[in-house]
Amino acid sequence: MKKRLTSTLETPSPESSPSGINTPTGTEPSEAGSDCKPSDQSQSSALSSGLYIVATPIGNARDISLRALDVLTHADLVLCEDTRVTSKLFSRHNISNTLLSYHEHNAKHVRPEVIRRLKKGGTVALVSDAGTPLVSDPGYKLVESCIEEDITLTTIPGASAVLSALVLSGLPTDRFFFYGFLPNKTVGRQKALTEIRDVPGSLVFLESAKRLAASLSDMASVLGPRPVAVTRELTKLYEEVKRGSLGQLSQHYLDNGPPKGEVTIVVGSPPPKEVPEGDQLDELIVDSLARLSVKEAAAKISLETGLAKRVIYNRALELKNGIG
Repeated sequence: MKKRLTSTLETPSPESSPSGINTPTGTEPSEAGSDCKPSDQSQSSALSSGLYIVATPIGNARDISLRALDVLTHADLVLCEDTRVTSKLFSRHNISNTLLSYHEHNAKHVRPEVIRRLKKGGTVALVSDAGTPLVSDPGYKLVESCIEEDITLTTIPGASAVLSALVLSGLPTDRFFFYGFLPNKTVGRQKALTEIRDVPGSLVFLESAKRLAASLSDMASVLGPRPVAVTRELTKLYEEVKRGSLGQLSQHYLDNGPPKGEVTIVVGSPPPKEVPEGDQLDELIVDSLARLSVKEAAAKISLETGLAKRVIYNRALELKNGIG
């Protein structure tokens, strides 16, 4: 009979955020003879020891892989944010297994015991209430501890609100930056937005419905008139994507009140910078030379305009020496 990890753990302290991941050995080698990984076959009673980071549905309960169901069924222990939420998923898929609450308020206390159990050869699955663990959910420090202790780990990929919103947004997907939740108050939000204003890609945020209008208004103020897609209830019956400019959608939600459901926002990348030429560039260089050395002025203007530093440096020398 398979040994099952028991759970007698309790209490508090925070963690969350993404991190790079190592990979555990699986039950059987692939046909191609690559490194062993946990198998997607149903013979999961032979799960290798280690931590399995398992994605669960973000709305539609059918959005879960067969491999995820195998791991959740046969792991010794399943760590979850809220046992009530995960119990509903288990009931829907006829899974019966040991659940242990693991969230930002108890992670510091629970984590050492989980690590001890893993070091003894246990198999532990980690899930969040919805979507992929560690993405704005607890788990980063658990993964970090596993790496430090040389405990094998892998991911069972699946649903993600971040990627679902991005691909539905109609905005560039080649480069994007996921921020998570912005600060609750305007001053903090605007400061955070200023820090990421020049990121050369789409921006993805999670937000509460009640703060949506205020957040969009601050985005319009700091980021300018960029395109935005506001997605809600992804994969559910009333899934909705509203597209427009930051100003337009901010006004829409001010006029109509907050929407219902989970909200993910995707904001378009910054417009290309206007590159100064001729007299405009000379004026910029002369102005900078009044306060900076040629080298410093070239570096500053190159950073601001995207022009090659060498070109600016050479032109700055000419202007300083009265040539041209």
